[in-house]
Amino acid sequence: MAIIKAMIETGTIADFVVVDGGEGGTGAAPLEFSNGMGSPLLEGLLLVNSALVGAGIREQVRVGASGKMVTAGAITGALALGADWCNSARAFMMSVGCIQAQRCHTNRCPVGVTTQDKKLQRALDVPDKSERVHHFHRNTVHAVAEMVAAMGLDHPTELRPEQVYGRSGGRVMTYPEMYEFPAPGDLVAGTAAKQLQNYWDAASPDSFRPNAVTAGQVA
Repeated sequence: MAIIKAMIETGTIADFVVVDGGEGGTGAAPLEFSNGMGSPLLEGLLLVNSALVGAGIREQVRVGASGKMVTAGAITGALALGADWCNSARAFMMSVGCIQAQRCHTNRCPVGVTTQDKKLQRALDVPDKSERVHHFHRNTVHAVAEMVAAMGLDHPTELRPEQVYGRSGGRVMTYPEMYEFPAPGDLVAGTAAKQLQNYWDAASPDSFRPNAVTAGQVA
């Protein structure tokens, strides 16, 4: 919210932002960060997309999504909830041989992916692994196309939140039934849903520290 306010105030609009879910990350990350910080990708994506729409600048900013983008289902879900494209790191690391040993920062990666040790690097057979990466990417893109076609659509850009279902209070509902999506400019006008509006009001274009008066309303 603070960054979006700063963009509006300065007139300098970013070309794109990437939302990275808290469930992702390198094996070198501190466990406290991996287990205790950040929000799941879909919730973060919903917040960022809604903030950009509510601020009236969504059409000027492209949004990328990253966070366990391993399957076609994850990709189509993120695209439906507002992402313009998806980044995938974990999936390609696994396709090249990563076994998630969480030794990325030790120079002792047992499969040779994240090491400068010449002996360990021999495990990374480039001709073989490159074929695996190629097939993984091709098959994942094909699976996305199949899912989009099965939904009766012609292109991934036609995916919408109404086509994503979740469970809330024991009921299966679409995301628009579970969350309130703002209209363009709602946040600036002060007419967005209460929680989202409180987040906006608590943000400052000058600092990441929440406004002390309004922050209590968010909690």
